[in-house]
Amino acid sequence: MVFQGYLHDAFDCGQAVHAPEQPCMKVLLIRHAPAVRTGTGGIRDHDRPLTPRGRRRFREAARGLARIADRPDILLTSPLTRARETAEIAAAAFKRVTPRIEPALGQDDVDVLVTALKRYRPDATVALVGHEPTLSGLLAHLLGMHQGDDRFAFKKGGAALVHLPDGPSMPGQLRWFVKPRILRLVGCR
Repeated sequence: MVFQGYLHDAFDCGQAVHAPEQPCMKVLLIRHAPAVRTGTGGIRDHDRPLTPRGRRRFREAARGLARIADRPDILLTSPLTRARETAEIAAAAFKRVTPRIEPALGQDDVDVLVTALKRYRPDATVALVGHEPTLSGLLAHLLGMHQGDDRFAFKKGGAALVHLPDGPSMPGQLRWFVKPRILRLVGCR
């Protein structure tokens, strides 16, 4: 089917743009799936869970994500409930990866996240499950763009993959930026 071939070509992140022996960190950014609304009676913002619909739809999206991205070596999540639940669903889709809490993902400090990424091998694939506007700020930073640039605002359940041949301190290459609707479509194929 032409569409499947197109998706394979569009999302193939296995093609290196540098010499194979040179390590390349890959960062997979994932925004948490839809959660109950802010201000829902008796639920603190930190504790807002995914909605049943958000959980179901992200399960579909996570299957798509696992089809277009390599399984991460490390899956880091914000400590907030909605991100942890999203990370658990992503981990189940990728298999053989366990989410770990990264407190920096619960803050709005891109520099702290970049420092956290430096702790991992230069050839690691690191998945981050977090929140807006932190993820779009981090993506802008990883691409060498102005952090106030909102052209890459993540939809809930959306994802992006960045290759960092020179590590997280230097601008990398955006491989793809995908809305959750597309991930769900890929996951259902």
